[in-house]
Amino acid sequence: MKRASLMWKAMALASSPKESNPTMAAFPRSLSSMAASIGGLAVFLVIASLLLVSYPIGSTVSGYFYGIDSSGEVDLPIFEGNQSSIDRGHDSDVDVVDKDSSSGSDLKVLISLGGVNNNSVNVSDSQPGSDLQESTTGARKEEEASFKDGSVALSFKENDVDKGSEESSSDAASADSKSGAKSDVSAVPSNASKTSSDDPGCDLYHGSWFYDSLGPLYTNNTCPVLTQMQNCQGNGRPDKEYENWRWKPSQCNLPRFDAKKFLELMRGKTIAFIGDSVARNQMESMLCLLWQAKAPRNQGNKKMQRYFFRSTSTMVVRIWSSWLVHQTSEPIDFAPEGVVKLHLDAPDEHFMEFIPSFDVIVLSSGHWFAKQSVYVLNNEIVGGQLWWPDKSRPMKINNIEAFGISVETILTSIASHPNYTGLTILRSYSPDHYEGGAWNTGGSCTGKEKPLAPGELVENSFTDIMHKKQIAGFDRAIKKATDKSKLQLMDITEAFGYRHDGHPGPYRSLDPNKLTKRGPDGKPPPQDCLHWCMPGPVDTWNELVLEIIRREFASSQSSSV
Repeated sequence: MKRASLMWKAMALASSPKESNPTMAAFPRSLSSMAASIGGLAVFLVIASLLLVSYPIGSTVSGYFYGIDSSGEVDLPIFEGNQSSIDRGHDSDVDVVDKDSSSGSDLKVLISLGGVNNNSVNVSDSQPGSDLQESTTGARKEEEASFKDGSVALSFKENDVDKGSEESSSDAASADSKSGAKSDVSAVPSNASKTSSDDPGCDLYHGSWFYDSLGPLYTNNTCPVLTQMQNCQGNGRPDKEYENWRWKPSQCNLPRFDAKKFLELMRGKTIAFIGDSVARNQMESMLCLLWQAKAPRNQGNKKMQRYFFRSTSTMVVRIWSSWLVHQTSEPIDFAPEGVVKLHLDAPDEHFMEFIPSFDVIVLSSGHWFAKQSVYVLNNEIVGGQLWWPDKSRPMKINNIEAFGISVETILTSIASHPNYTGLTILRSYSPDHYEGGAWNTGGSCTGKEKPLAPGELVENSFTDIMHKKQIAGFDRAIKKATDKSKLQLMDITEAFGYRHDGHPGPYRSLDPNKLTKRGPDGKPPPQDCLHWCMPGPVDTWNELVLEIIRREFASSQSSSV
């Protein structure tokens, strides 16, 4: 009892505010505060852990800065300045003469080959997913002495994009913010989600260029296979509006390129781009477009470039062939060793051995016929370009006629190959825009920022005659072909005659000291007015390729039913 009484008094003293020891009273309060703090911290850690599991911070930060979800498969990051670009070296120049063209006017409406097109514009909004990955692609030296490259981009209206997907919507907004341009074209109708043209028999090659503010499907920083000479933005070109003009056929729609649709159509198949440096330009454009959906594996070798898309087992191939016909440097008759001899009646055997493994072939040639060469038919010298030592001998064939014969030869050889059953697309002659002269005589495309308007296009006699001879060669091959549907002409020459704004011009390299303006004597700087900026107009070629393939496969399926 005594001990209990003492304990009771001690408790009473401890609870008394007047007599309690301040030190003793503070202890339980600090202990409770510490307990509360620890409990709050524990709750915070639990909540933060849940948030981090649901929304990885790495993905968020990467997506903010690069527009890429790093939670996807990314083998190689893309750095500002396109450090992953491959500079394959300088292509040698081609002596192509071009006439003057007047500069473009301020275009704020549809530019049409037949005037302003007031019809409604329906295009596809299909935006590739952003699960971008990259694989390293080593620079490979080529035997090509070609030109200087550039290429094209597609553009689109922000309010034309199907908002059914947050991913496509955010991608569209990102592309629009990069373009930095405002569209003056009326809004595209709500049926813009179509991924194929309205009319399967519609003429794709006569229509209008229209301005679209959405911008290209890729940028110079999101394509690791972009040749530096075509990287116009990376090389310092100050304007960007050339990226925003899209092609609209007069009677139907040309859908925006859909990488996933292309890969699905080409599942288990191979597409090969064969020809000169312009073929390389188009192939790299195709890879840039496809790369935004899936990253391929580089499986190339010394004979060809090969990129394999594992998800659909699709292969994209590129083979160099300057003239598409057999060539040799061996002496023939009065043509000595060292001068290139072109056998106009025989195909280039270096790629013919591979064509049984191809399902689609896209051919590009023409510009090398301006280079020095000797023309041979039936083992007889019949002409030459920049070479004809014996003026007493009559020259039967010039370079323009030789080009037409070569087109017929290669198309006939492919179409009659016993082990090739694929689709062959002949892309027509790509126009250059060396205004005021040739590439080496003061021709220039510097300062061109918009397509030419109707009535401004100045005739280019060399381009016109080369195009005419190419079409004639195609027609002769068609007459010989047993399955005429397997040969298709992609006739881009007229439409692209208006795109003097789409070339690299003087922006061909990263050299900070490069000349970009005319000198005091009015002489233009060195420039490339043959190849196409990337992104840029050349991407339209692959929209056309996709539409041609879609039509061909649809026709094949319907005929087999």
